[in-house]
Amino acid sequence: PKEIDVSDQPPRIGVFVCHCGLNIGGVVDVPGVVEYIKTLPDVAYAEHNLYTCSADTQINIKEKIKNNKLNRVIVASCTPRTHEPLFQSTIREVGLNKYLFEMANIRDQCSWVHMHSKEEATEKSKDLVRMAVAKARQLVPLQEQELEVIDKGLVIGGGISGMTAALNLASQGFEVYLLEKEDLLGGFATNIYQTLENDDVQTFLINLIKKVGDNNLIHIFTNSQINSISGYIGNFNTNISYGKGKENIDLEHGIIIVATGAKEYQPKESMYEKDSRIV
Repeated sequence: PKEIDVSDQPPRIGVFVCHCGLNIGGVVDVPGVVEYIKTLPDVAYAEHNLYTCSADTQINIKEKIKNNKLNRVIVASCTPRTHEPLFQSTIREVGLNKYLFEMANIRDQCSWVHMHSKEEATEKSKDLVRMAVAKARQLVPLQEQELEVIDKGLVIGGGISGMTAALNLASQGFEVYLLEKEDLLGGFATNIYQTLENDDVQTFLINLIKKVGDNNLIHIFTNSQINSISGYIGNFNTNISYGKGKENIDLEHGIIIVATGAKEYQPKESMYEKDSRIV
């Protein structure tokens, strides 16, 4: 539907608090939280639901938005990482910009970590929702933009992981810049000769290096050093020095894969290995 222009309207915030079965409702006094929310400025409507993510509740949310002329929506439930797109889609179906939405995570950040402290968990839930309401007052409609993406990848690290990643990208038709700080590809695997199953690591490594070297889509830069990285997802610019002469070059690419490996850190501070209580 056509997007409703709410730019000249004062905030009318609707808050939907989820029981999430017993995940939240078994710890937090959800009805008490709702009654508290109703006292907050600019909150035009508040209710609680057994499962806010259910199909029935999505229909209910859309009806409440229409009936109460809501122009901001908050769901207090679980993590936005999994459920935010669902609720954004729901409010968009009744004409609200999907960015006029906020979530308060009162499950992962509250009931799950304070399950033995019900009163405190309830008070914290009120705090989290109050903060979400404060943010919702400031929300404005946003418009998504389409940007061109550079269809090339940068892989940092020329060990087995980096070479495998480079080959994977190349197999999908993408051009790849493969950076290795040493003279040769191989990484830590150059020092390993057999696996626990007695597989020949060096033969595998030689074959992998040959595959990478023979692939026309993979550009290898050994003796390389990254001087700077700028840009954003889809449009990066990385300046490197490479080769024995440390030639300088700018590489443009859309993604970065970090495959540098790691070494175990052996701290010398904080009484590490000097006190049995420190692990």
